[in-house]
Amino acid sequence: MSELIASWYDWIKMLHVLAVITWMAALFYLPRLFVYHAMETPGSATSETFKVMERKLQRGIMTPSLVGVLLTGIPLVVHIGWSSGWVHVKLTMVALMVVCHVLYSRWRLDFLHDRNTRPHTFYRLANEAPTLLLMVILIMVIVKPF
Repeated sequence: MSELIASWYDWIKMLHVLAVITWMAALFYLPRLFVYHAMETPGSATSETFKVMERKLQRGIMTPSLVGVLLTGIPLVVHIGWSSGWVHVKLTMVALMVVCHVLYSRWRLDFLHDRNTRPHTFYRLANEAPTLLLMVILIMVIVKPF
């Protein structure tokens, strides 16, 4: 199996980077939509438009990209191994990014059912989490300090 991964490594890595880019774009944009959505009156035409935008972003880009990240990331980790400390830190940050994904998905349902109780400032702060996690991931992957 590792020979197969080795022969396709560059292609798998390219697909992984592509999936990460699209996943991150969605993780950056969805909470930004929540910021604006939280300032709208539930049931208004604008609120209903945000619901459609949020659903399409989550179902059409965010979740398929996460699947792509996982499907390409697993063989990469198998190929490079689990023993390096930077891999452990990176995978921990990826797990926290998945937590963000799940939370954003739940919050989208709150907006969908007009149950949001959080102010727009909450979503402004939540919007920063993926950026911080991505910074740590990039340090681990590029600098490999451990």
